[in-house]
Amino acid sequence: MRCRRQRPPLPLLAYLCGMNPKKVRVRFAPSPTGGLHLGGVRTVLYNYLFARQHGGDFILRIEDTDQTRFVHGAEQYIMDCLRWCGLQPDESPEAGGPVGPYRQSERKAIYRQYAEQLVVYGYAYYAFDTSAELEDMRDRHRTESNPSPQYDSRVRMSMCNSLTLTSEEVAKRLADGIPHVIRIRMPEDETIEFEDMIRGSVQFQTGTVDDKVLLKADGMPTYHLAVVVDDYLMGITHAFRGEEWLPSAPVHLLLWKYLGWVAQMPQWAHLPLILKPDGHGKLSKRDGDRLGFPVFAMNWKDPKSDELTRGFREMGFMPEAVVNLHALLGWNDGSGREIMSIDELCSGFSMDRIHKGGAKFDFEKAKWFNQEWIKRSETERLLPDVAACLEAAGIQANIDILKQVIPMVKERCTLMTDFVEQTGYFFKAPVQWDLESVRPKWTPEKQAWFTQWASGLISLPAWDTPTIEADFKQAAAAGGIKPGELQLPLRVMLVGGKFGPPVFEIAAMIGQEETTSRIRRMLSALNSTD
Repeated sequence: MRCRRQRPPLPLLAYLCGMNPKKVRVRFAPSPTGGLHLGGVRTVLYNYLFARQHGGDFILRIEDTDQTRFVHGAEQYIMDCLRWCGLQPDESPEAGGPVGPYRQSERKAIYRQYAEQLVVYGYAYYAFDTSAELEDMRDRHRTESNPSPQYDSRVRMSMCNSLTLTSEEVAKRLADGIPHVIRIRMPEDETIEFEDMIRGSVQFQTGTVDDKVLLKADGMPTYHLAVVVDDYLMGITHAFRGEEWLPSAPVHLLLWKYLGWVAQMPQWAHLPLILKPDGHGKLSKRDGDRLGFPVFAMNWKDPKSDELTRGFREMGFMPEAVVNLHALLGWNDGSGREIMSIDELCSGFSMDRIHKGGAKFDFEKAKWFNQEWIKRSETERLLPDVAACLEAAGIQANIDILKQVIPMVKERCTLMTDFVEQTGYFFKAPVQWDLESVRPKWTPEKQAWFTQWASGLISLPAWDTPTIEADFKQAAAAGGIKPGELQLPLRVMLVGGKFGPPVFEIAAMIGQEETTSRIRRMLSALNSTD
């Protein structure tokens, strides 16, 4: 059987594409099967930081070879998440690039030639087994110590494949279009190893690995073949992925070897897991649902189940904080710093400081990061997001006033959504008041005092914080009431509760007419509930 013409080797391919073969090129290669999980965000980030630090390229490749798990909208969701986080790829389905297409489903014609090349050289074989035959194999070989038998070196010679059939039988089946897959032929007893950038030397025994399918019956490659072929053809120099992919490493190592590309194989790094808050086991969506915190970058609504999973963005996190906290989930720069901008992360990032062990996710710490970023951010940075939060809550904010209000309240906000409570009353009068905080010390004398003081506000010579405060204290002294006993009721009148910046600043900001109106409305509410 003749092998189709191969693509040029990497140095020539790089030349033809205008690429520097020595340039760092990394990729994030998600499957469009759902939302972007915490672990995925961190993988994106570490790829991005490594590329930027080394002046390299960051590629987004969509691995959609498993069409049975494809979820409509997931690809766009992933790209939107990266855009929100500020981690824009240099090459992608959207941006294009010299080695596209960047969706594996659009590269289907590329893969068969390499699968067939492996068959020709005896590193893979055609397997014609039906579903019934595969199930029969599992039944025959299932034991208490081996409850899930694999298609491996121990069973392949008893199956229907090109190792057990004659060449004439194989040729006829192929000519007749009999459904088949192509499987890698794993060595029976070899030790293979590679140097992981995080874990050092890692070894595997090939006899423990099954003969993975490389090309499916529909002609689509599996992840194992596609990731190797695409990493080679796209000139990937470093491949970072979760440690759950370590068991697949022997298959990928052998494919790089069998295809003659070992010299161009990227350096690998298998990232540690992100663990549950208690440190026991990998963090999952169910843990987030159970404990009430997000595990996705943005809200994800599964079109199949219509189930909504909350994301960091919608919960009120700033992207800067999300990037910052993800960077420190298993890495630090050794300085003890915690608040770091994307530029600082790019300059300080190094693979040798990634921990081998899993990192516990702490939601309280995540909120602390966000609070710190809110406090440190300039008003102009916060303004559009705060305005959007207010609009979502049905509050139309005057932007000029909002610019003045944000610095007054931002240190009181942990999440962006907190700005609704902390700024909303500047633009919309409260409709409910914390009357129970006022009632225990409320007296007819205070009722009369506020009625009189509100009536006189119109005659103040100026409407500013010093003037309002001075008049308030003078009136309190004239009425024989301590100012401190009147300030809490005034705050509740203007705000609705016991929070906010200095109360006279609030009054100055909302205006004389609105201040007077709010005082009178709560006085009426107090009277009606006596």
